[in-house]
Amino acid sequence: MSASTVAIAHAMDTHSFVYTPPSAAQHARRILVKPNLGYPVGPPATVSMTVLGKVLQGLRAVNPTAEILIVEGVCSAVSLPKIAERNGLYALLDDKMQLLDADELPLKEYLNRSPQPARFKAMLAPALLEEVDCRISVGALKRTILKDEPLISASLKNLYGLFPRAHYKARSAKSRGQLHRPSVPLVLQDVYFTIGHLFEGAVVDGDRKFHSVDWQPDRGQSVALGKVFWGEDLVAVDRLACEVGSEPLPAYLDKIEHLRQALM
Repeated sequence: MSASTVAIAHAMDTHSFVYTPPSAAQHARRILVKPNLGYPVGPPATVSMTVLGKVLQGLRAVNPTAEILIVEGVCSAVSLPKIAERNGLYALLDDKMQLLDADELPLKEYLNRSPQPARFKAMLAPALLEEVDCRISVGALKRTILKDEPLISASLKNLYGLFPRAHYKARSAKSRGQLHRPSVPLVLQDVYFTIGHLFEGAVVDGDRKFHSVDWQPDRGQSVALGKVFWGEDLVAVDRLACEVGSEPLPAYLDKIEHLRQALM
């Protein structure tokens, strides 16, 4: 989405949610869906199959023939196929949908389009991102505590799972510790301007919010909200999710918007 485009985000009660895909999905030959499924636990630490299923149904309704590639990279010793099986993902797939492990895909370097890169001038991510015709991020609304500050994860932070652990690991080979230095909010600016700007759609599962008392994004409290947020711009969707969900608005959203305006 160009910086000059007016970004519109929507909120709807979970029980009545019907996904309206971006126009890019209608005639796409291949669609990439990136769900938050990096941990071997269910919602709200990961996206619910109810919301993900509605997204897949919406895509299939506007495009019966597209190949839909569901791509995720885990943050766990448990494999992606096992997580998918535990959470019931395979029951949602038709014969033109498949699950792909982001850590097993060919990579390419994506240049940072930001006028002020925070850390990375370029980042490695699957080449597949530029080989599809439409990209959708399906995140879960989560709040953790990192360096004594609340960190909001939604559709933008969800993209961390696309970066190869082998390249971005730090102390643990299971995670992407390099993407936490000097801070996640700073690195998220680079994430947006390397690969985030490529995404035509964003969905945030806010049926139940996830609150952690510390940094752990898979252990915490479930808080009922009963909403789903979606639109064609990751920043706008994440902003609306925070506003409606009474979560602190991340400073990185305003910073990204400021940098986008500087590119106009």
